[in-house]
Amino acid sequence: MLAENTSLSLDITESKKDIAVIGAGCAGLSLAAKANELPSAKLHIITPPHHAHADHVWGFWAMDWLNQVRPLVRKSWHKWSIVNEQTNHVMHSDHHPYQAISRHQWLAQCRDQATMHGVNFHESLDAANLGAGAEIFDSRPPKVADGVMLQHFTGFEVRAPAGSFDDSTAILMDFRCDQSRGMHFIYCLPFSDRDALVESTMFSSQQAPIDFYETAIADWLGKIARITDFEITRRETGMIPLGFFARHDPALPGIGANAGAIRPSSGYAFAFIQKQIDHALTQIKAGRPLAFETPHRKIDLWMDRIFLSVLRHQPQIAPRIFSAMASRLNGDEFAMFLSGEATTGLRLKVILAMPIWPFLCALFRPEPDAS
Repeated sequence: MLAENTSLSLDITESKKDIAVIGAGCAGLSLAAKANELPSAKLHIITPPHHAHADHVWGFWAMDWLNQVRPLVRKSWHKWSIVNEQTNHVMHSDHHPYQAISRHQWLAQCRDQATMHGVNFHESLDAANLGAGAEIFDSRPPKVADGVMLQHFTGFEVRAPAGSFDDSTAILMDFRCDQSRGMHFIYCLPFSDRDALVESTMFSSQQAPIDFYETAIADWLGKIARITDFEITRRETGMIPLGFFARHDPALPGIGANAGAIRPSSGYAFAFIQKQIDHALTQIKAGRPLAFETPHRKIDLWMDRIFLSVLRHQPQIAPRIFSAMASRLNGDEFAMFLSGEATTGLRLKVILAMPIWPFLCALFRPEPDAS
């Protein structure tokens, strides 16, 4: 009887369908961590040997579909601010605080869970020895053509004397910095009254020399925050494409950013990748094929095309745009809108907050698909 049970177990294992994901970044490992929700599949993650991920801080607003992230949250802020030369709007939310996690910690937790669920890791597709009928999903970044809008940034984690930062409030956008190259702001996440991530972030079609970002950070710390005594404990840099892109390989279905997870107008990706994966797993449970679709509504993508066109052609009004949003919306509304959870009424409220003529012009020249 024991031999018969063992044989039955082997038959069940061998009958599972192979599913492979190329890439062991946020999307691939987030899916792998939930491999137990694919009971009829054998999941394989394809990742090159010695592939190292630089650490980053990922920010997002707390939402119901992110409950599994809570244990790794480094800090939550129920208040955040948007600042320009004339105004300082401080927003507050009881239900949707702004939160931050470490990329390294998230990927490590996902990998541990994936291993517990029996996910296999391979250096190549050939090494995976996939069976007939296997499905392959590609998480490699989509192709980005020259001239597309980008979010690009450099950040320092700094340690300063106690009392240097107000750690009750995250600074999402401080526009009191050089605007000559496009929309530019300082992003500051204070993890304590002496430790913070300070980033120089731009939205434009061209990256700047590294010293542009570093000078902006140093100027903000010294002239705005009045902090001259600090130690840089970590650096990070990155670039996120903004817009509408073709898949990395047209022959392979995508997942994550390669399946439209990045919000085109903001560059936020982590929360939307989790939403995309959860939706795909829900579809599987309903008997539908595994597929990873954009987590964004069509109306939001249309609004993003208009918004990106404004930023491309009139970046100088960006401080005015975001300050107007902050003045018209409460904290919960702001969080819901940027997290893709807006109602029709909320979208209308955002539209009415915008300056009329720049957006009317953008209606006739929305951001096109990247060629």
